[in-house]
Amino acid sequence: MGEPARPAPETRDAYRRRIALGTRWGDNDVYGHVNNVVYYAFFDTAVNGCLIEAGVLDIANSPVIGLVVETGCRYFSGVAFPDRITAGLRVAHLGRSSVRYEIALFREDEERASAQGHFVHVYVDRETRRPVPLPDGMRAELAGWM
Repeated sequence: MGEPARPAPETRDAYRRRIALGTRWGDNDVYGHVNNVVYYAFFDTAVNGCLIEAGVLDIANSPVIGLVVETGCRYFSGVAFPDRITAGLRVAHLGRSSVRYEIALFREDEERASAQGHFVHVYVDRETRRPVPLPDGMRAELAGWM
């Protein structure tokens, strides 16, 4: 048995929500490209930035916050400072208290993703850190990203 076929990068139109991100000088590593760990920061920034922009997350005061319980990334082509990045987001699963976001990063004006990943948040009470149902406004917003 051989290895399973590697999926091809998706295109921008596969993602309902988009947000512009920039690379920074310090994102590049000694090999001249954005280091792999930075992609996870891009994912976090894209998800939370879109939630804030939609008015369903106040990072300082929301009684419900998302904690990352799983993440992954598949890399297709390099990104380097000073590239402009567009993150495409969609919701693949909307549970009672959890959300699986799928994110793709597009370099400059390229149609195919440079990287694709996922990010699972479990939403919890800010004080107790116990899972709670997604607030109605957040659920309605995220349903539109499916």
